[in-house]
Amino acid sequence: MSKTLILPRAVGDQIRPGKEKLYGLDFLRAMAIILVVLFHNQGFFQHPEGLAYIAKFGWIGVDLFFALSGFLIASQLFVKISEDKTISFRDFFIKRFFRIVPAYLIVVFLYLSFPVLREHGTPAPYWKFLTFTQNLGLDTRSQGAFSHAWSLCVEEQFYFFFPVILIVLAYFNALKKGFIILLTVFLLGFVARLYAWNVLVFPFKGTNLFGANWMEWIYYPTYARLDGLLIGILIAGIFQFRPKIRDWLKQFGNWMLIIGLLVLTAAYFVCMEERSLSLCMYGFLLVDIGCGFLVLWAISPSSFIYNYNSPFISAIAMLSYSIYLIHKITIHLAQEQLFKLDIPKDSSLMMLLCLLITVFAAFMLHSIVEKPFMKFRVQLLKPALLKPVSVVIPEDSYFNGDKI
Repeated sequence: MSKTLILPRAVGDQIRPGKEKLYGLDFLRAMAIILVVLFHNQGFFQHPEGLAYIAKFGWIGVDLFFALSGFLIASQLFVKISEDKTISFRDFFIKRFFRIVPAYLIVVFLYLSFPVLREHGTPAPYWKFLTFTQNLGLDTRSQGAFSHAWSLCVEEQFYFFFPVILIVLAYFNALKKGFIILLTVFLLGFVARLYAWNVLVFPFKGTNLFGANWMEWIYYPTYARLDGLLIGILIAGIFQFRPKIRDWLKQFGNWMLIIGLLVLTAAYFVCMEERSLSLCMYGFLLVDIGCGFLVLWAISPSSFIYNYNSPFISAIAMLSYSIYLIHKITIHLAQEQLFKLDIPKDSSLMMLLCLLITVFAAFMLHSIVEKPFMKFRVQLLKPALLKPVSVVIPEDSYFNGDKI
């Protein structure tokens, strides 16, 4: 399922006639969801040795989703500003609500109503899921079920506050100060992580509370994980408002991939010591900078991925949000049932079968819930917003423009 999105002319200005999709973004979304699933699979399976190194670092898939979301959402809003159009919070909210919430509520209902589906512990209180605040004060020792919804909470909070900030800046004719605000929020994230480490985490090192406190105060909270979203916003701002820099960057598409991989390799070694000060202060930043270069690679016409159209990758990208929502439930349930058929729980065959079942379950969720609600959303939006334009992006943030 694709949706028509108005992206900055800077993104689509060199797209040849008839080209409708930025295939590189599909590739990044597919790669991001694969990394996330591999990372979470560590709790269910023993990966082969080579794959285990990738799975251990798979949490960066969330940061890649954040960078994509920051870029795509900011692109939509910046083009309104550049054309002197009013940002409609109503229209923006309707788009996000019907894209994200219906499928999410179905999964929340399953977790809360059927304990047998829970992969670990119990869920957070239902009101935290309904208000998208589950990531704040999340202690996975007692609230481990559907804990991966934390990243969706970060995204939803971003979807609410970012357009409000732009509307306020536009009202006071202070949009030129946007970069200062971006930089300020970026620096405050560093300060918040450093404070959390020194006061709320490190004093408990060597105790049973250390790991839980690290996750609760540094890994999950919004204030600690904004770097990826901010880098995505920065890229969108450059592509919309700094044409000389944009045109220079677009000449080096494949170099962006090389630089991104080098930065992520450096991040891998910085992050080897889990739950450390170096990961807290530098690891997250390096990961998000690397993800930013991958986004630049994907949207640069000079890169080889720009024109690479793979039906398999597009399908995984399309299903990425549903896979994200339902993969833990599906893997947990499938593993328990397949074990009754004498398939070893920790075997590669078990992992393969569980992954196939997960993709099928995601397809059903997408077909039964996501698509009908996205069609209903069309009826609520003004016809002008639905007029086709030069670029069509698959419908997801994280998972491709709207939502880990």
